[in-house]
Amino acid sequence: MFVGHFAVGFGAKAFHSRASLGTYFLAAQFVDLLWPLLLLFGLERVEIAPGITDVTPLDFVSYPISHSLLAVMGWGLLIGGTYWVARRSSRGAVIMGLLVVSHWVLDAVVHRPDLPLWPGSTALVGLGLWHSLAATLLVELTLLIVGLGLYLRVTTAHDRIGSLGLWGLVALLLLINLANVFGPPPPNSSAIAWAGHLQWLLVAGAFWIDRHRVAHPVRKERGP
Repeated sequence: MFVGHFAVGFGAKAFHSRASLGTYFLAAQFVDLLWPLLLLFGLERVEIAPGITDVTPLDFVSYPISHSLLAVMGWGLLIGGTYWVARRSSRGAVIMGLLVVSHWVLDAVVHRPDLPLWPGSTALVGLGLWHSLAATLLVELTLLIVGLGLYLRVTTAHDRIGSLGLWGLVALLLLINLANVFGPPPPNSSAIAWAGHLQWLLVAGAFWIDRHRVAHPVRKERGP
């Protein structure tokens, strides 16, 4: 899943409007931002196996540090705790932690049974939605529509960057998703790792765009 994770980041703004969209993107996509680095250091492995699913040719051989459920829960505590230290907002910290864990939950829906429950676990999880291209696109686009709708409900552009920039970001997410699905398989795992680092540009773009939108306070919201 790709667009779906960012969709959850969009939607989170409706529950704690004081955090930046960039922060929500970072939390929702954190394990996939970490994963390319672990690939480059040889700590996790992915292989290219065209036809292994209808959506992606990637065979996730080993990724216990970034994608096992126990590790993801630990990363969620780290991100949530870091946010609390920085902002002293319990509400925001809980949302950040849940966003990190949501990544594993959404991946469990689309992946083959390749997600470990903990590092070294032989029990692997995955419902395999990626075996259906149509179903995968439907789920991801639905998530994007809902998440973007929530974001638009609680923010208003105060200049052209806040308006056109947002729709440009959405278009870029969709184009990347289409390239991932319909483009040729990557040449090797190193190319996957280096391309994965480009996701930080999406996070940076979200920070920039969110600064050009006015956020409306969430009802009953407390804390900074």
